[in-house]
Amino acid sequence: MAGFWTGAAALATAGRRGRRWPKLLMRSVALWTVKHVPHYSRRYLVVSRTLCSAGYDSNEKTFDKILIANRGEIACRVIKTCKKMGIKTVAIHSDVDASSVHVKMADEAVCVGPAPTSKSYLNMNAIMDAVRSTRAQAVHPGYGFLSENKEFAKRLAAEDVIFIGPDTHAIQAMGDKIESKLLAKKAKVNTIPGFDGVVKDADEAVRIAREIGYPVMIKASAGGGGKGMRIAWDDEETRDGFRFSSQEAASSFGDDRLLIEKFIDNPRHIEIQVLGDKHGNALWLNERECSIQRRNQKVVEEAPSIFLDSETRRAMGEQAVALAKAVSYSSAGTVEFLVDSKKNFYFLEMNTRLQVEHPVTECITGLDLVQEMIRVAKGYPLRHKQADIPINGWAVECRVYAEDPYKSFGLPSVGRLSQYEEPIHLPGVRVDSGIQPGSDISIYYDPMISKLITYGSDRTEALKRMEDALDSYVIRGVTHNIALLREVIINSRFIEGDINTKFLSDVYPDGFKGHPLTETERNQFLAVASSLFVASQLRAQHFQDHESSRVPIVKPQVASWELSVKLHDEIHTVVVSSSGPTFSHEPQKLLHSYMVEVDGSKLNVTSTWNLASPLLSVNVDGTQRTIQCLSREAGGNMSIQFLGTVVAEGQEICVIEAMKMQNSMTAGKTGKVKSVHCKAGDTVGEGDLLVELE
Repeated sequence: MAGFWTGAAALATAGRRGRRWPKLLMRSVALWTVKHVPHYSRRYLVVSRTLCSAGYDSNEKTFDKILIANRGEIACRVIKTCKKMGIKTVAIHSDVDASSVHVKMADEAVCVGPAPTSKSYLNMNAIMDAVRSTRAQAVHPGYGFLSENKEFAKRLAAEDVIFIGPDTHAIQAMGDKIESKLLAKKAKVNTIPGFDGVVKDADEAVRIAREIGYPVMIKASAGGGGKGMRIAWDDEETRDGFRFSSQEAASSFGDDRLLIEKFIDNPRHIEIQVLGDKHGNALWLNERECSIQRRNQKVVEEAPSIFLDSETRRAMGEQAVALAKAVSYSSAGTVEFLVDSKKNFYFLEMNTRLQVEHPVTECITGLDLVQEMIRVAKGYPLRHKQADIPINGWAVECRVYAEDPYKSFGLPSVGRLSQYEEPIHLPGVRVDSGIQPGSDISIYYDPMISKLITYGSDRTEALKRMEDALDSYVIRGVTHNIALLREVIINSRFIEGDINTKFLSDVYPDGFKGHPLTETERNQFLAVASSLFVASQLRAQHFQDHESSRVPIVKPQVASWELSVKLHDEIHTVVVSSSGPTFSHEPQKLLHSYMVEVDGSKLNVTSTWNLASPLLSVNVDGTQRTIQCLSREAGGNMSIQFLGTVVAEGQEICVIEAMKMQNSMTAGKTGKVKSVHCKAGDTVGEGDLLVELE
C-alpha cells in the first residue's frame, strides 16, 4: 500500500529553523494524520452525450405507462429515457428499498415484498399483481433478475402486456448454451471447438476433454456471470470440475447440465451490440472491449476496442447479426466473443437483454438503446441503416463497487453512504447510479455503486478524463474499488492495449496492493501533505486568536516550519515556507502558495486550502492534483487521499509543543501502549523515547 505515514502525519519541531524547545503536553490538541488513499475525480454527467444526441419524437406514440421490473441504477436509467419520451413509469421495490432513488424518480411505486430477491424482485406473482393494479402497458426488465426469464415474458404476453425485450423463442434459444452453440454453428458463426451435447458424468467428461485437448472449460448450460464454470488442465481437474460445476449450476440455476469446450488461453473478451426489430431488420452497433475482469465479471469496459481492425470488426458484426436473424431477434442484445492474439474470434454466448456496459456504445454511436428497445417493442421498424452507425470518439466505463479491492480484487462491503458526490461537473463524464447520500449498500443486492463513464475524442482523452473523474469521486461510508480502477487505467500495459481476461492476476500476481509511489509522486505527496498540515495549523491558530482575550497578544512571526515526516519507515525532513497569497482570475479565487523543501528538492505548492471541502485542487510545480480530505476529527486530525491509497492509523498517543505550536504524535500501527517514559510538563529532546507500543 503506497505512502504510509506511520508516525504523526507531519510532526515535530514546527517552529523557526534551528530553534527547538519541545515540551510534552499530555492532552488532546489539534493535529492531523494523513491517509494516502485513492484520490478520485469530480462529478458524474447525468445526461450523457448519448442521451443528448438521441432524437425524441413527441408525435411517435409508444406506451402510456411502463413498469420497470428492476431496481438501482438500471431502473433509474430506464426512467430517464421514459421521461424524455413522455411515458409514465412504475417502480417496484422491496420493503428495504422504499426510499430508494428509483422509487422517488418514478410516477408510481409498488412494494413487491421483503428484502430477499426471491421474495421481491424475483417474485413473479407480486410483480404481475403490480402490473395489473397500475395498468402498465409494458414492462422493461433491465438486466439481471427476470430480464432473461422466458416464463415471465410468457405470463406478460398472456395478459396482453408487452415485454420490452426479445420474444420467448429467442430467450429460450440463446439462454441455453448448448442450443445457442448449435444455432451459432448453423448460422455459420465461429464457435469454440467442443462437445455439442450434455455431459452425462465425470467419466464422459474426461473422455471428451481428452478428445478436445487440454485445457478445457467446463460450464453450466444455463449459466452466466461466471457461475458453474471451471477450467481443467488434466483428468483430475476435469473430474473435480464436473462435480463442482454441476453442483453450482444446480444451486444457481436449477439446472445441472454441463457442456465442455476448448479453453482459449489468454483471450480478449470482446462483444458486439446488436439491435433488431420485428420486421426482419438487424444492425450491429460496433464492439465493446470487456477484457478487464475479476472472477469472470467485468470491471472496466471501453468502446471501441483498441485491438480490432475494421475488417475484424465487420466480420464479428456480420456474424453477430447473422445469429440475431437466425432467432428473429427483436430488441437490443449482445453477442459475446473470445478473441485470441491472432484476431481469431469465437462465439461465447448471447445475452438477450440490455447489458450493464451499454453506455459506452451509446456514447460512440449517439443512440439511446433504451429508447430503441421501447420503439421496437411497440412495433416500429429501426430508424437506421448499417451505414448510419458511426464510431465517434472513445468511451470508457468503470464499474464502481462497494468492494474491498485489496481482498481478491474486490470482496463486497456493506454500509451507509455518509457522503456522496459524483464528478458530473467535469467535461465528458456520465454517471449511471441509483443512490444518494444516506443510501444503504446492503447484503441483499449487488454491491454496485455506479457506472462511471467518460467520453473523449480519442482513447487518450477518454482515459485522462476517467483518471480525473476517479480522483474527484467522493464516496464515504463504504469501502470501494476506485483505487483499483484508477491503477488499471494508468497501467502501462492497459494504455498500450496489451490486455486479456487474465490482466488483473498477471499484473498483480500477489493481489492488489495499492499505488506504488514514484520518487516524484513521493515528493509531491510529502509536499502536499506538509503544506496541508501547515495550512490547517494556521487556520486553527487564526480562529484561536479571534476567540482569545480582548488584550492583544503579540506572537512571533514564523518564517518556516521544519517537519519530520515518516513515510515507508523512512524519516524525511520537510521545510515549509509561506510564499504568500496570490489571486486566480479563472475562477476568481484567493490562492496561497508554500515553498516546500523535500530531500533536496524544492516544490511550489498552491491551493485555496479550503479545508471544509472534501475535494482540494492542488498545483505542485505545474502538476495539477486532486486530493480528498476524507475526514477531520474534532481534535484536528485529518485523513487525506492521494493517488489512490490509504496512509496512517491516526490514533493520537501524545502531543509535542514546539515554539508555541502543538503537534500531535499518532500511532503508526495498531497496538497497545506498553509504557510511557515521560509525564506532563517534561521537556524532551530530539530522539528521546516517549511512548512504547506493543
